[in-house]
Amino acid sequence: GFSSVEKEMDAMADLIEDGKIKYIGVSNFSADRMRRASEALERRGHKLVSNQVVYSILNRKIESNGTMETARELGITIIAYSPMAQGLVSGKFHKDRELIKKRVGSRKHMNRFKQEGLIKSQPVIDKLKTIAVEYNATPSQVALNWIINFHGDMVVAIPGATKIRQAVENTGAMNFTLNKEHLDVLDQVSASYKL
Repeated sequence: GFSSVEKEMDAMADLIEDGKIKYIGVSNFSADRMRRASEALERRGHKLVSNQVVYSILNRKIESNGTMETARELGITIIAYSPMAQGLVSGKFHKDRELIKKRVGSRKHMNRFKQEGLIKSQPVIDKLKTIAVEYNATPSQVALNWIINFHGDMVVAIPGATKIRQAVENTGAMNFTLNKEHLDVLDQVSASYKL
């Protein structure tokens, strides 16, 4: 049958004690599972260090479902995957609505890439573009910088790149720091994505 979080963490603690691993992180754990994992590890004298979850300026659900709050309380780092919302924050799909039809895979069937989704996210994209000009950056770099800086040092991002230029662009997000006003403006314009 299925294993419990507690049994899984006991097995991970065994691996630390056997010298096979140094740290324990989890992926896609809810607030409750993360707390249970943390408590199970603490009973063995170890710490849960990270939870890798989907998080972007266009997907902020972890801020309303307890995951972010629990991670902060327990000192667990959030590792944000898909921080560019599968390229949506670049604005390229808003600029050329036909572009998504050329894509292979599931993206073209996701609501956020359809007309209604693009209309909903347009204000966020517009604000990313406006702020990007002030930093001589791209909208994607601003979105990534927001993820890295909005919650202090508790969130790290792991953006993907399929082209060298995307990897270079991603690293460029570290060349500046959004000021508090810009962090707050982006928080406000993207607040509906917490739901």
